[in-house]
Amino acid sequence: MKWIKKAPVAITVTDRNGVVIDMNEKSVESFGKDVIGKSLYPCHSEKSRLKIDELFKNRSINAYTIEKNSAKKLIYQFPWYDGDEFGGYVELSIVLPDDIPHFIRK
Repeated sequence: MKWIKKAPVAITVTDRNGVVIDMNEKSVESFGKDVIGKSLYPCHSEKSRLKIDELFKNRSINAYTIEKNSAKKLIYQFPWYDGDEFGGYVELSIVLPDDIPHFIRK
């Protein structure tokens, strides 16, 4: 799926041990290509490492927003599977426009 490499969101994929195994172009722009093949743990604070441990243990979804360099982002982290076997995590980092509309649908 070549379109993923040029998607306008950062996509980072880890294996079941938290080692980065794939990144698209936006992710490389954010984190650098040198993180492929390396653990994501050293890149995070102690508080974040505890959250990562919890996610990998429970295989749950984690979603939140941040502001970094004046850009508001949605971070969405979810487990991926190879068949029934846990493979690791995918993180989507999506820059949100300042004036993003919000709709309530019924």
